Amino acid sequence: MKLGIVGLPNVGKSTLFNCLTKAGSAAAANYPFCTIDPNVGIASVPDPRLDALTSMYASAKTTPAIIEFVDIAGLVRGASKGEGLGNQFLSHIREVDAIVHVVRCFEDDDIIHVDGSVNPLRDIETINLELIFSDLEMLGRRYAKVQKSAKADKAFLPELQLIERLQKALEEGQRVKNLSFTEEEQELLGGFGLLTSKPVIYAANVLEEDLADDGASNEYVAKVRAFAAGEGEEVFVVCAKIEEEISSLDDEEKKLFLEELGLHDSGLDRLIAASYKLLGLISYLTAGPTESRAWTIERGTLAPQAAGKIHSDFERGFIRAEVVSYEDLMACGSYTAAKEKGLVRSEGKEYEVKDGDVILFRFNV
Repeated sequence: MKLGIVGLPNVGKSTLFNCLTKAGSAAAANYPFCTIDPNVGIASVPDPRLDALTSMYASAKTTPAIIEFVDIAGLVRGASKGEGLGNQFLSHIREVDAIVHVVRCFEDDDIIHVDGSVNPLRDIETINLELIFSDLEMLGRRYAKVQKSAKADKAFLPELQLIERLQKALEEGQRVKNLSFTEEEQELLGGFGLLTSKPVIYAANVLEEDLADDGASNEYVAKVRAFAAGEGEEVFVVCAKIEEEISSLDDEEKKLFLEELGLHDSGLDRLIAASYKLLGLISYLTAGPTESRAWTIERGTLAPQAAGKIHSDFERGFIRAEVVSYEDLMACGSYTAAKEKGLVRSEGKEYEVKDGDVILFRFNV
């Protein structure tokens, strides 16, 4: 999973990136445009099930699923037309699976707001308009090429018509993600890499005192939630300052620190939960003496394709999948005990893998 982090300057975007990835590589300073190059970092997906499997199997290695984050320079009004650092960074998020839009939901006179005041809905509109303008510019270039091709070959007409439809919608202020498409159009759309076609998760950046009630008493967060609900998008509340403190702690210290704040999970945990929900993702598990590992797949993935995540040979030579649910395995105390109780199932090519399935694939190439 690859997520692109966007937002105005000074909303806590790069600070959050540093915390999520523990990379510390993105400059975080109290002035616009401190992130000059796109920063890419990797964060592991916390999954306590892996620790339990590692212990059960005495695994030599534990490998969690990972998320890749891309942090780009803060966008300002007119970025698509060259304002601020311009749109040179927008291309870096054309390939991400979803966009994490960091929105400032706190007052602090010591931290400059690029537009002079805190107004999350205005900030969201600013970013969305810049993404729309960037898509229009890209479609304009594509239209010229496809129009030329369509004169010689009518097969290009459906693409030309789709581009015209997209341009009209974008000019009316609509985002592509909110439009409906036929299967053929979806296939064409996949090659466009439009920014407004990406699902969005809003990170409402708040002060520490707003964390305990998950931002329920923060009027700015309420506005972001209302907007996101109307768009079918996800929101999670985070305090970049707290995440900065958490990022330097080990797991035990982190747990105690969160408990003191009255929190059950960190911002990274909440972001991952929101991302998986928005993108329809689940994790299945493999375990053994060599390694216990989590694999991320889309909900509805069939067993052979899930096996292909491990290696293409697994999918090509798929015979069957021996499956036991994580809960059943833990309740039985061992794989052997689960098998004796008939809880290990032999599944074929039509089996739809479930979240938390512990799987052993049988294949022959």
